[in-house]
Amino acid sequence: MMSSNQYVLLVFFVSLIYHNTLASPWLQRDALLEFKNEFPINASDPDDPINSWNRSTDYCSWEGVTCDRNSGKVISLVLDSFYLDGSLKTNSSLFSLQHLRNLSLDHCGLRGEIPSSLGNLSHLRVLDLSNNHFDGEISSSLGYLNQLTSLSIGSNNLTGRLPTSLGNLSRLTQLDLTDNHLDGEIPPSFGNLNQVLSVSLSMNNLNGTFPISFLNLTKLNALYLFQNQFTSGDDLPLFLPNLTSLYYLDLSYNHFKSTVPDLSGLHNLLKIDLSGNSFVGNFPASLLKIPSLEAVYLEGNQFEGSLEFHNASSSSVDTLLLSHNNFSRVSESISGLAMLSSLALGYNSFVGPIPVSISGIPNLSQLDLSHNGFTGPIPGSMSKLVYLFILDLSYNKLEGQVPSFVWGVYGLTLSHNYFSSLEKPRKVVDDKDSIDKVSFDLGSNSLRGPFPQWLCKVRLLEFLDMSNNHLNGSIPPCFLNPPFLKEVSLRKNNLSGFLPDMYSSQELKSLDVSGNQLVGKLPRSLIGCNYLEFLNLKGNNLRDTFPSWLRSLERLRVLLLGSNAFYGPIYTPSSSSTDFGFSTLRVIDISHNNFSGTLPRDYFANWLEMSSVWKGEKDWSDLPMYEGNQMDRGMYENSMVMIYKGVETEFSEILLAFKAIDFSGNNFSGEIPESIGLLKGLRLLNLSGNSFTSSIPSTLANITYLEALDLSRNNLSGHIPLDLDNLTFLSYMDFSHNLLEGPVPRGTQFQRQNCSSFADNVKLYGLEEICGPIHVPDAAPPQQPKDSSSEPEDVLNWIAAAIAYGPGVICGLVIGHIFNSHKHERLMRRFRRNNPSGTTRVH
Repeated sequence: MMSSNQYVLLVFFVSLIYHNTLASPWLQRDALLEFKNEFPINASDPDDPINSWNRSTDYCSWEGVTCDRNSGKVISLVLDSFYLDGSLKTNSSLFSLQHLRNLSLDHCGLRGEIPSSLGNLSHLRVLDLSNNHFDGEISSSLGYLNQLTSLSIGSNNLTGRLPTSLGNLSRLTQLDLTDNHLDGEIPPSFGNLNQVLSVSLSMNNLNGTFPISFLNLTKLNALYLFQNQFTSGDDLPLFLPNLTSLYYLDLSYNHFKSTVPDLSGLHNLLKIDLSGNSFVGNFPASLLKIPSLEAVYLEGNQFEGSLEFHNASSSSVDTLLLSHNNFSRVSESISGLAMLSSLALGYNSFVGPIPVSISGIPNLSQLDLSHNGFTGPIPGSMSKLVYLFILDLSYNKLEGQVPSFVWGVYGLTLSHNYFSSLEKPRKVVDDKDSIDKVSFDLGSNSLRGPFPQWLCKVRLLEFLDMSNNHLNGSIPPCFLNPPFLKEVSLRKNNLSGFLPDMYSSQELKSLDVSGNQLVGKLPRSLIGCNYLEFLNLKGNNLRDTFPSWLRSLERLRVLLLGSNAFYGPIYTPSSSSTDFGFSTLRVIDISHNNFSGTLPRDYFANWLEMSSVWKGEKDWSDLPMYEGNQMDRGMYENSMVMIYKGVETEFSEILLAFKAIDFSGNNFSGEIPESIGLLKGLRLLNLSGNSFTSSIPSTLANITYLEALDLSRNNLSGHIPLDLDNLTFLSYMDFSHNLLEGPVPRGTQFQRQNCSSFADNVKLYGLEEICGPIHVPDAAPPQQPKDSSSEPEDVLNWIAAAIAYGPGVICGLVIGHIFNSHKHERLMRRFRRNNPSGTTRVH
């Protein structure tokens, strides 16, 4: 029988052999190569960094691999942005690298559950699995990694509750679980993380109140809990004033409903964000007692009353965002905020003149007073704000002359007021070395007189909106040629004369001069605007042939030529079918002109953009609505007026999924091209008021997402295709005043139409039991475009929705919805500073 001493000796030798075996260089190398082979790596791709892993080189020199100098053990594996594209297996050879201290697999395309085997890497100090596609719950085995100092699993698809075991990580200094789908309450065990410096649990579904054990986190520098479901009961968590080491506190976009307690004891605080909650009471002036505080975000709450700044003189606050509250008065003490550079007071309840005290803030560079009830002129004292860079006074009741000093501001938004004239600037912004461009928004005022010639001198002009005013005279030939000009809207004025040439406007993306009295031809210089996406010339007196030459503009998405005097065919026979139409257009409106001629069967064969189904169309709940470039977030920002579901409707913004063709009110003849059925992404089709003949093409049944169809006032004959029953989104249709015959399809969307949609088709039958005889002897006259000057501004005509009863009504409401135009917000986004901690912030 083996003695105890012999047994201990045997265990020692076995352990030694085992230890040395694991540390053997060739076993370390093979483990790495096995790990590599667990993923579908393209071995022939020389740019893939993991292809440096091969037997012919020292594994310690492989990219992403770090070894201990003495033992040769792999102690660090940093494979950030190595696109592995697979899952981590429970028995992965990765877990045989027992001496790993640092494992970073950020942005590796990993999916599936996080394996519990990770808990066996007992020497790990840093674990980063962020920006992947991991799902399922967080493995409780991660709580066994008692050497861990940093744990990052943010931006995945993790669900379930926070494991209590994570409270065992007593050496943890950084915890980031941001942007997942975690729910439930924060476990009390998190109070044991007494070494933690930064905690980010933002962008989850966490709820409940905070555990009192957070009082133990006395070293905490940064706490990010934004975009969750936390509540506060009567007060904010009692532990907050005790976290005196805090630099950054972000509790925004939760469900806190209370007053803000005295937080002046947080003497190290640099930034506090409580926006997007339901905090009440007066402005928490105690925050200004914190000498280090630089940024205060309190937007989107229910604060009210007067803004008092009793401790302004000692404050270091640089950014103060108080928009979307109920403040009603600004105290004179605001001028004491000597360090303040960004002030946002938009969407409050201020009335009367703009407070002169604001002009006493010496370093103010960004000011938002929009969406209030300010009246009177812009005070001359604001000329003292010599550093002013962004000024937004939109949506107030300001009047009089726009003073000359504001033209020194790079981002100026004065829209939706009652300004009547512009004082000529003494000096325009023209810093040739500036990287910032100039933006002037003067839309929807009462400006009168000729177009200001001095705008030609603003060389850095990038954006100009002077729409919905009373400007007259011609557009100066020099105006449309600033080298950086991207967006121009002069719609709904009284401008006349010719549209100037645009020889230098190579960056122009959007031009809207609709609703004026312009004459002549389209300037052929438009062909040089290679970035043009939106062109609106509707409602003028332009007389020209169809501009087929514009199809060379590969970025053109919206072309609106309606209600002019264009004439002739839109199709000219050619040897190549690729000359048909516009492959990139999403919306075209050439209605109410004098176009004529026939269209070949394959006319729409090359309209590729309308043939594709936009990726967001199948699931309306996933439509992108985040901030950023308007085209990127799924919206056209530009305004357009179209006949939508029988009603002339103004869209201030519209989803990119909206694809439309309006050829109505012309003199087209012959058959409707069968290739129209290729346009599967089309939402609106209006061919009314022409002379189309023959039968309705059955291929229309292929336009799956069609919502509005108007074929009225033509000479169409034959039957209404029964397959149109399958168009479940079709909620508005008009076949009236044709020569149609036979039964009306029995689909629900047909049976719920107004009877006038089928009027004056003598041989059509099938609706007798609903509305009686549908024959109307006298054909209705062609619909004339409304006078845009008499149209209420930015009106959502809900008649368009009310007449839509069928299954497409929900989709129709989404597409037909008119969003308020907030062009000023592109400027005010600059108020938001980058999060100092590096944590991603989404608003």
